[in-house]
Amino acid sequence: MSKIVKYDELDTNIMLDIFLNSTDECIVIINRHGFIEVLSKAYAEFLQVDRDEVIGKHVTDVIENTRMHIVLETGVSEIADTQVIRGQNMIASRIPIIRAGEVLGALGRVLFKNVSDLKKLYQRISNNEKEFGLYKSTFSDFYRAKYSLDDIITSNPEMQRLKDMVKQVARTNSSVLLQGESGTGKELFAHAVHQASPRANGPFVSVNCGAIPSELLESELFGYEPGAFTGASKKGKIGLLKVADHGTVFLDEIGELPIHLQVKILRFLQEREIKKIGSNTVETVDVRIIAATNRNLTEMMKEGSFRSDLFYRLSVVLLTIPPLRDRREDIVVLTNFLIGKICQRERLTGYCITNTAMRSLQKYDWPGNVRELENILESAINFVADDKLICLETLPIRISGVKKTESQNDRTIFREIPDLKTSLEAYERQLIMDVLDKCGNNKTKAAKILGISRTNLYEKIDKLDIYS
Repeated sequence: MSKIVKYDELDTNIMLDIFLNSTDECIVIINRHGFIEVLSKAYAEFLQVDRDEVIGKHVTDVIENTRMHIVLETGVSEIADTQVIRGQNMIASRIPIIRAGEVLGALGRVLFKNVSDLKKLYQRISNNEKEFGLYKSTFSDFYRAKYSLDDIITSNPEMQRLKDMVKQVARTNSSVLLQGESGTGKELFAHAVHQASPRANGPFVSVNCGAIPSELLESELFGYEPGAFTGASKKGKIGLLKVADHGTVFLDEIGELPIHLQVKILRFLQEREIKKIGSNTVETVDVRIIAATNRNLTEMMKEGSFRSDLFYRLSVVLLTIPPLRDRREDIVVLTNFLIGKICQRERLTGYCITNTAMRSLQKYDWPGNVRELENILESAINFVADDKLICLETLPIRISGVKKTESQNDRTIFREIPDLKTSLEAYERQLIMDVLDKCGNNKTKAAKILGISRTNLYEKIDKLDIYS
């Protein structure tokens, strides 16, 4: 048994000697009395001393301006301290060796043999930080909230109450569920919650759960490792939940989320952890979730198409945004605001609306809400006469009720006959709007009736600027 122990000790000594002879690290170890026990070959060469001769000597007799003996006395480490040796500024660290509260010795290590080496390293780090800062700035510009509470234009008491609630709930990290018909401004409220929160300087990542095919949505949200599945990038992909770390994720159209992904989102809300596809490691992510839907989640829970536990996790704060027909006083203020917004975007001036046209807008029920109102006004601006007045003739017949080109209160406007492409797009737009209306805005059902994929339907909705 004793032979084995002796062999182990010999093996350890051989290994230590190999290390000290081969490493380019400048290392010294002294005992409790300040005498050198270990000195690396690199350090001996730098000091221009014979290693075998100096081992056993006091450290102050070998290393110029050393403080190793002081570390022995104080028992306090000195990290990255400046030391002059042979006329050169060194960067060295000195660490006491302590066992059972007793200082048994000290270890010294030269980090940089010349301060100029440190300056070069610092310059490289500084350049890298500048590049990272530029990337981070570009990244932040892409994933940031565009709207604030000031962008929610209203004179309605209920809407003002909701804006006040946003100021309150923004201070916490609780999940928020926004309910309301399409076009009521749910996305504006999501942006506003983020902008009013302590996370305002963090990322704001918006994900449309209905627009991304279900088979791709998981990889978009959670990311994947290189080669995790057929067609996966060799570099892998960071998920949007990770992208939004220390920020907010807005899950729009949460009602379109497939059941298997509802389970993963629920787990994320509970644990605040994500695992990439193809990975065995778990990452903690600090993200606030804001979700929105225009569907009746209560009915979906009864049908079994939406998990009740996920609903309760998402609806810690539940905000229901009223439709435009229930806040008709907003039609006037929104119309004037939107005309100004459209004119500014298109670099137009002097456009306004007649009283007759405004009254027609106020009588209409606006199934597409504010989004439909903006689309109607933008369309009307394209057909105004030289007087720049939006009148009945510039509004769709479903709003104006005017079938002829001349009305008693508004100026006659002669429109050019549209080309075939414009006519076909108008027909396609109206057909999609009618089908969506009959399906209760259920995109899956509408796509099936129209004979197209849901992804294709979303592309047409975006292309034709349909309120959905």
